[in-house]
Amino acid sequence: MSDEDRFIYSGPPELLPPLVEALERVVDPEVALNIVDVGLVYGVVVKDKRMDVSVTMTSAACPVTDTIIDDIETQLDRALPPDMLIHVELVWEPPWTPERMSDKARGFMGW
Repeated sequence: MSDEDRFIYSGPPELLPPLVEALERVVDPEVALNIVDVGLVYGVVVKDKRMDVSVTMTSAACPVTDTIIDDIETQLDRALPPDMLIHVELVWEPPWTPERMSDKARGFMGW
């Protein structure tokens, strides 16, 4: 997956830069990379002061799922307008694959 289309976004264009910056501050501690580069963010939809974020984990047995979701909510809450309702949904379809990783992440992992 190229760096240009790391996840699907639907919403006001002015929210995309702070949204991406916030998500890039969330690190998957198992691989020491941010969740955007790992490809854990599938999509973000902003409508009527509500943000729905679809994310996955590299494995259903991920021991840090709750920590990552909490970090996502915290970082987005800090970066977005205070009246924005943030909803993070954990999804398993389609399953995560290493092809979702950014070029930067693949280089870091030596792939």
